[in-house]
Amino acid sequence: MHSTLVRAQNVFGFFTSVAFTVAALVALSVVISPQAPVASIDLRNVQVVKGRPHYYSPKKEEYAHIRFDLDADFSSLFNWNTKQLFVYVLATYPSLTPSAPPSQAIIWDLIIPSANQQNPMSPLDFFRQRANRLQVHPKAKTGAAAKKSRPAGWSEDDRPGVISLKNTKPKYQITDISGKLAERGNVTLQVGWNIQPWVGALTWTMPEGTRWARWQGVQGGRSKTFGMPALKGKAKETVVERGTPKPAQATPVLG
Repeated sequence: MHSTLVRAQNVFGFFTSVAFTVAALVALSVVISPQAPVASIDLRNVQVVKGRPHYYSPKKEEYAHIRFDLDADFSSLFNWNTKQLFVYVLATYPSLTPSAPPSQAIIWDLIIPSANQQNPMSPLDFFRQRANRLQVHPKAKTGAAAKKSRPAGWSEDDRPGVISLKNTKPKYQITDISGKLAERGNVTLQVGWNIQPWVGALTWTMPEGTRWARWQGVQGGRSKTFGMPALKGKAKETVVERGTPKPAQATPVLG
């Protein structure tokens, strides 16, 4: 006869084997979930100023402040194994050294939780639901109150991953190791993401035109090429409204 300790070890070993197998199947099953993300990003305003971009900056340097419009539908990236989605806007511009690779900087990001992450399950939910049946429910929130309570990145019909932003301020400023950004050309904005699952590996942005199984690369997600204006005070900033520069202002390089 086996001792109690040996039996407990056998039960625990069998449980961990089953749990690992189930987790592996869940992680692999997302391949059958179709993904077809769509994004559109446009430059709205860009200006370059000289100062301290952060309170801890040791010296003054040139930094860029970019405003943009973003419309995206990442709802297809959410499935039964999605915990949350990390979305970011990446600015790419050439380095001063021709042989060096282009510089990249994130100017905006957002974490969109899944429905299970936004409203996690609890063992007490059963008792709460039973108690709620005996109570008179208050009037549901509508209009501005409902919109205010909705998490960022959720649509009006409670679909996670739908983004619609107009003339959005950046969260982070763009700086360069050289300390100079004015009149830098061939700048683009690109939308990217990272899917964080409950179990399994992280997955990143699939470029446009790529396809793997039932997953498709993002449609759009890249702005037209533009140029950094001169320092603020020396020339007016580059302003783009619906893709057309305003009169009497520095014209961006559109490509």
